[in-house]
Amino acid sequence: MNVIPRYLVPFHPKRIPHHFADVLIIGGGIAGLRAAMEIDPRLSLLVITKDTMEQSNSAYAQGGIASVIDPDDNFASHVEDTLVAGANLCDRDVVEMVVREAPPHIRQLIEWGTKFDTEKGELMLGREGGHSHRRIVHALGDATGHEVMRAIIEQVRTKNDSQLWPNTFTIDLLTHEGRCRGALVWHARHGRTFIWAKQTILCTGGAGQIYRETTNPEVATGDGHALAYRAGAELRDMEFMQFHPTVLYIAGGSRSLITEAMRGEGARLVDANGRRFMLDYDERAELAPRDVVSQAIVAQMEKTRQPNVFLDLSHLEAEKVRKRFPGIARTCAEFGIDIATDPIPVRPGAHYMIGGVTVDHEGRTTVPGLWAAGEVTSSGLHGANRLASNSLLEGLVYGTHAGAGASALALAEDDSFQAIPLENAVAQPREEPLDLVDIRNSLKSLMWRSAGVQRTGPQLADAGRTIRRWCGYVLARQFNDPEGWELQNMLTVARLMVETALAREESRGVHYRTDFPQADDEHWRRHLVVQRK
Repeated sequence: MNVIPRYLVPFHPKRIPHHFADVLIIGGGIAGLRAAMEIDPRLSLLVITKDTMEQSNSAYAQGGIASVIDPDDNFASHVEDTLVAGANLCDRDVVEMVVREAPPHIRQLIEWGTKFDTEKGELMLGREGGHSHRRIVHALGDATGHEVMRAIIEQVRTKNDSQLWPNTFTIDLLTHEGRCRGALVWHARHGRTFIWAKQTILCTGGAGQIYRETTNPEVATGDGHALAYRAGAELRDMEFMQFHPTVLYIAGGSRSLITEAMRGEGARLVDANGRRFMLDYDERAELAPRDVVSQAIVAQMEKTRQPNVFLDLSHLEAEKVRKRFPGIARTCAEFGIDIATDPIPVRPGAHYMIGGVTVDHEGRTTVPGLWAAGEVTSSGLHGANRLASNSLLEGLVYGTHAGAGASALALAEDDSFQAIPLENAVAQPREEPLDLVDIRNSLKSLMWRSAGVQRTGPQLADAGRTIRRWCGYVLARQFNDPEGWELQNMLTVARLMVETALAREESRGVHYRTDFPQADDEHWRRHLVVQRK
């Protein structure tokens, strides 16, 4: 196995600027900013984001937030739906905790100015795959994430003593004597900077960009997973990447998410021959959990030898459809598609990274001084397959817990701020130039072919050998900008994903092995963990 370098770049404390904060939050999605709201105003808070504050997976979430609101609904039902979708690998205590904390978070978001969709003064509730009740709170029809993030960003920006550093790339976490002490970051204008912090909260989101087909924005390159791994944190469930069943598939167009809420409102999946096929695979049809629908679509594409299937809403009331999904209507209209009358071409795409940094109920990782929340984590909520609209909810609950826990510990520590004499030597320079774009594109295609919706042992083994070979000559180099660091992070995470997928010789949730098509509770109802030693 290739040696993973502890730090990606050379540094010396006498040659790099230093910044100090009581609490450092890395990531500006819903988990990071919700954590920021829990930091005591007596503490200095620094929030850094890789891009602008508005760029995160959270902002792209369409469907909504799952919460028991309807009097006919109940916590037990939401818990059971989550457990069933999770394919017998969820942590029931975590599921109970998150589900029961959902309603107060919805109320708080409303107090902070979030404008959820309402009808006659009551919250409109949608239904999505895997849910037995209408319990999805949504905003702007199909732009819930955008509206929720607008409100939270506004709250954080008015919070006392909070510093926001956008367009700042986190190169590595800084560790000393087994504790996280902050991070080494980079900004195009200021270069590299040490940020020393009493407590650090990691909220960097997902890793969808490791795949050729994905709903994730360009920032989702698995950076947090990789830097936590290099820092010695335990990672868990890395074989579980969730593929969203319905991603807009148009040549030349971006792979835009087509929200599950469409199927909740009655949209049907049909193949290239116009035949509705989901009942061939599951009695819940289009409202089956995402793993089931994704696998059915791939199977139907193979049967018809077509690159996609279609979402059909032509049997629904046209104006109601356009009003309910205005964002998707605008996107499809650019390609001459009227969502109310025309079939929408779709296929699965990488959507949500279920695996990540192992955290406890409060968001603590296995590295003292380091907390984590949101998609970068493995909390036990999702098991082997995330239930629709539980992701923003997890970010809210765990962001709150991690923020409160980190704040309490930072308050208890004294203020004897001091830089630690960490340094990393310059590596032997390599003369042969690398085409980073070519390696990146090759990795994305390889992951899509070999570690996608369907997987086999031989394919995974071949992919693992190829990725390890790339790691051998890419990870040894020290790059000077995010293009190189992102590629190193993507290779690191892809290697872990492929190796754990190869190890799990069964099918469970989003992990479907055609050579081991059944779940094997006797041997595999357990978590696979990885940790850098």
